[in-house]
Amino acid sequence: MLLEKTSFSLQLTRRPRRNRRSSAIRSLVQESHLLPSDLVMPYFIMEGENKKVEISSMPGIFRMSLDHVMHDIEKIHARGIQAVILFPVVPKEKKDEMGSYGLEEEAIIPQALEKLKEAFPSLCLIADLALDPFSCFGHDGIVGEDGTILNDETAQQLCKIALLYAQKGADYIAPSDMMDGRVGALRKALDHHLYTDTGIISYCAKYASSLYAPFREALDSAPRFGDKLTYQLHPANVREALIEAVLDEEEGADILMVKPALFYLDVVAKLKESCSLPICAYHVSGEYSMVMAAHKLGYLDAKKVFHEALLSIKRAGADFIFTYAIKEVLDLL
Repeated sequence: MLLEKTSFSLQLTRRPRRNRRSSAIRSLVQESHLLPSDLVMPYFIMEGENKKVEISSMPGIFRMSLDHVMHDIEKIHARGIQAVILFPVVPKEKKDEMGSYGLEEEAIIPQALEKLKEAFPSLCLIADLALDPFSCFGHDGIVGEDGTILNDETAQQLCKIALLYAQKGADYIAPSDMMDGRVGALRKALDHHLYTDTGIISYCAKYASSLYAPFREALDSAPRFGDKLTYQLHPANVREALIEAVLDEEEGADILMVKPALFYLDVVAKLKESCSLPICAYHVSGEYSMVMAAHKLGYLDAKKVFHEALLSIKRAGADFIFTYAIKEVLDLL
């Protein structure tokens, strides 16, 4: 039964609910917005033709040959997605201790960059840069005889791969290895070879997270021994991320990244407050897979959860987001 209106009223100086009364009003006062142009789609590209293999731990995400990738990009680019990041699926027999296959001009990423730049000149192409997809050890750097990850030798190898990617059309190189000084080395190498327009998106705050497992399945890039705590950040620390951000900005990075995103929203917010560069965040494979698993069991609505998650990342201060959930949220944007 509805109550009749009376003359009784609380003596309130503010009634915040007035700004929530209708959809039109709520849209006027909405503080954060999520647009297709805020999102970057990752692709796992494999050699060959007409290949499309679903990743068991990432429902709806596939390893694809370049022809399928191009068809997929054509559809999402038409719907407003402006950027993609590329990861190579490398056969085991082509992996070695130095990650040498990353230097091959006929490898899948150089091929993909060249063909995608020709087919989609308006698309921003980002090439992830690390040795773990190419390494038989599954580490992001060159492994020394005693099992340590060699910093300076790794940076030198990454510069060689970056130059190849720049030559083939990458708009941005995204070093994800977390070696000291690699941003400065990359900027110097790119500028020396006149690739001054090729930008650097630095994974400056890449944490040693448990949320990368599905990604490592996708690329078969899990470390064959030990862990990555000697180069990736400890999940307990935030000051380390601020130090890395300052160094990478000084060394010539154009954009700074936090990875993962949702468990590290405080880091996103702190970098946004303290840095002058654009900030992006990587909504990683584990953050995607756990929601998809709950959706399959009927516990959550994946589309609504992903929209809320991505909006929260924007609210924390990210200028744009790398995410596998693009196709789940596009209809809601």
